[in-house]
Amino acid sequence: MFVRNRAVAAGLSTAALLLAAVPAAHAADASAAADTSTDRLVAAPAEGRTGEGAQALQQHRAPSAGVFITDGDRVHVSSTPPPTASGHGWWKKISGPGTKAKVTVTLQARPYGTSGWKDVATGSKTVKSGGGAGKRATARKTCTNLIQKTEWRSIIDVDIIGVADSPEKVSTKAATLWCGF
Repeated sequence: MFVRNRAVAAGLSTAALLLAAVPAAHAADASAAADTSTDRLVAAPAEGRTGEGAQALQQHRAPSAGVFITDGDRVHVSSTPPPTASGHGWWKKISGPGTKAKVTVTLQARPYGTSGWKDVATGSKTVKSGGGAGKRATARKTCTNLIQKTEWRSIIDVDIIGVADSPEKVSTKAATLWCGF
């Protein structure tokens, strides 16, 4: 189950947001679809289900991932030649048993003013929680046309190693760059 992290917009600290978000996540229907158009998501374990089928399912399921934040930066053009569209993704553990996660970043692009995103590059890395140097995955695509206005975004997927987590992905806000693909 994912809950939107709106700490910045609401002026709340991360701790205050989590105290408010986790009970709300438990009250929500675990099968409801999440809105992945936000920059940051907080994952919270779903409520336990009852009944024989649910008990059998829980016995064979990996432990829950707990609560973690999936995050990434807006796609930007790197300053090192050649000009390259670059996006990063990471995760931050709040609680739960996982210590490492495979973070996958997929760069998507579309010519400015058109519809339909196209996957143009993917990068993944198994990292510890935190973000920053050494704790994030990167996807890069060399700019082939520096006079073409293009919209870029990245899709970030976090899979906690050895535990069950949800399949939702985060989509960063689109950035318009002079970097054709």
